[in-house]
Amino acid sequence: MRNLFSSLSTIFKFPSIITTTTIAKPSNHHWSYRTMTTAARMDFETTLKGKYPAKRHAQRVADYIRNKVPGASGLLYLEGRATKLLEDNDEAEPFRQRRYFYYLTGCPLADCHYMYDLDADKSTLFIPPIDPDSVIWSGLPVSVDEAKQRWDVDDVRYTSDVNATLAQVGSTKPKGSSVFAIPNQVSDKVTFLEFDNKNFSILKEAIEVTRVVKDEYELAIMAKANEISSDGHKAVMQKVKHVQNERELEAVFLGHCIAKGARNQAYHSIVASGRAAATLHYVPNNADMAGKLNLLLDAGGEWDCYASDITRTFPINGKFTKESREIYDIVLKMQNECIAALKEGVLWDDVHLLAHKIAIDGLLQIGILQGDKDEILESRTSVAFFPHGLGHYLGMDTHDTGGNPNYADKDTMFRYLRVRGRLPAGSVITVEPGIYFCNFIIEPFLKDPKHSKYINADVLDKYWDVGGVRIEDNLVITKDGTYNLTTAPKDPEEMEKIIQQS
Repeated sequence: MRNLFSSLSTIFKFPSIITTTTIAKPSNHHWSYRTMTTAARMDFETTLKGKYPAKRHAQRVADYIRNKVPGASGLLYLEGRATKLLEDNDEAEPFRQRRYFYYLTGCPLADCHYMYDLDADKSTLFIPPIDPDSVIWSGLPVSVDEAKQRWDVDDVRYTSDVNATLAQVGSTKPKGSSVFAIPNQVSDKVTFLEFDNKNFSILKEAIEVTRVVKDEYELAIMAKANEISSDGHKAVMQKVKHVQNERELEAVFLGHCIAKGARNQAYHSIVASGRAAATLHYVPNNADMAGKLNLLLDAGGEWDCYASDITRTFPINGKFTKESREIYDIVLKMQNECIAALKEGVLWDDVHLLAHKIAIDGLLQIGILQGDKDEILESRTSVAFFPHGLGHYLGMDTHDTGGNPNYADKDTMFRYLRVRGRLPAGSVITVEPGIYFCNFIIEPFLKDPKHSKYINADVLDKYWDVGGVRIEDNLVITKDGTYNLTTAPKDPEEMEKIIQQS
């Protein structure tokens, strides 16, 4: 996958703002998204040799704010994550940079600050000064000159200069200027005395909306994360029949990611064998695997603060049972047909509904469901087997911003759908259908006459040991379709071959 995109810039001409919202588009930005094909791929490693486009992100956020707050003038102010010690310990907690801060800076350092002058189009990063006592233990920190070379900002200063710089810049602003910040993410020692208005309502929203559409560099980062993670999934397939416990396979995936440079994980891996795969976000990863049919691996490494999110389900002994293969084929069809339906402007609700229709057809064919398929859909009985949403936006967070979910939706089919609305070109979304055999979820349906008439309990009894099957890929939405960033094997015969030959 080294040549994942050859010349992505010829395929995507990235905007400085999001045109799928109400943001005004500058006349000097002419751009479009076209379908990405295997014949037109770019070497994402070449793209990643450049700088993360933080300044362009700041400009996009500024455009959004000006659209919502006409005549907006002043500063954007953000703080990175501060170092925090473990409770009752002198060691620091594992560090995770604030995503709002990273989006405008590309800086992964702790204890940093940032401001962007809306009127001067000038960004300033503040990094911690040298602490001689700390150097003894941790070595020299990044210097001002090094920071200027690494990150796409106009100026770099030390954090000891934050308040003085705020005061100096604020004193030059006309009356009525604002400082825009995020609630509960401003240190007590920071003051905004020189600004007439303090706006804590729009900056977070602006960043969350602009993050939905990815630029060329962001897609290259996500391609890198997917390359490492896809290979990690294959590595687990090669080991699955040689281990005794789930934790050994978790170690295989983590070890592969760390060896390839992806030390951080996008989320806690799900390594679920047998019936444990019916638990959507299974946590323990420590069960013995003897006598179990399948393994569901939901795991994704992170690269430069951007996530991958991949799920594969495969037979532990290298050969699907009849029942397991039937369910796998249904889920694979759900995924393939949903991916084929995707392109710019598609309503995600409609694609999720399509997945349920395919699931119903498949479960009717093998006899788990019975009756009229339209009545089954209307009754929402399929939710017993496919209880979650089809997917979610992906970016710096696994469940990324901008999806506008409605968890109060009274329709159980759509309640857990993390994206509501139409998909813009340049967004990245997961497509992760699944069918599960979870006693806790299904038994209430079996006791409810509204649903039980559509479920053949005798046939269902043959499938409990399948546990659950989920297949998940990461898709870039284009004008005419999608591009799949995920390359982990998912063809059932190919996976069986990998396991058998390991």
